[in-house]
Amino acid sequence: MKSKNHDSGFNSFMALLRRELSSYFQTPVAYVVGIVFLGIVSVRFFSVFFLFDRVELRQLFASLPLLLALLMPALSMKLVAEERRRGTYELLATLPLNNREIVLAKFFALWITGLFILLPTSVFVITVKSFGPLDFGPVAGGYLGTALLLAVYGAAGLFSSAAARNETIALILGLVITLSLALLNSFLILMPTAIVPLVDFIGIGSHFSGFAQGVIDSRSLVYLLSLTVFFLVLAERQLTRDR
Repeated sequence: MKSKNHDSGFNSFMALLRRELSSYFQTPVAYVVGIVFLGIVSVRFFSVFFLFDRVELRQLFASLPLLLALLMPALSMKLVAEERRRGTYELLATLPLNNREIVLAKFFALWITGLFILLPTSVFVITVKSFGPLDFGPVAGGYLGTALLLAVYGAAGLFSSAAARNETIALILGLVITLSLALLNSFLILMPTAIVPLVDFIGIGSHFSGFAQGVIDSRSLVYLLSLTVFFLVLAERQLTRDR
């Protein structure tokens, strides 16, 4: 009996995951966002690539924390808030899934969509490689860090959508959180010396820069994963409160 319930729950989880993915890929949303994102990244990267005259992708990764901070809330704002507006949120309660499984299904759908949008940037790797020998350590580290960034911003956006009553508020709240994380390190010079180390650790920039240089610091890895889990737990608690 327990096995049947487990199979039913897993099938429901996969069904919800597929539904969320299809909501991105069976509509123009993921494709339009992906084209705009790729266009902005291309302009920013190639406008300085030839000036630096270096066969590397650091300039690509340097622009991603801010761009993804704008991108992920736009993709995530509908995950729960739209369900409420349409009146379909109550249908989730009929599935043999708990709130944690609902949150995870929506999160993985969003994260996979983010990775799909990031995929075309692999063309930059091929292009840069054609100009000379490329150190693939920083490239691999940069993409690992970017995948973690997508997870953090996606989880924050999902929490924002769960906490808000409509998509507009979800977008604004998501942008406040992700942009704060992305830009916090830029304001260190304005802060009291005593709290600079703490603020520097909280900001995304100091952790992501190491990945972009090919240095995988276990502290940064744990921090980004912990931040992702933190926002997912908040989203789960928000759904529990709503129910």
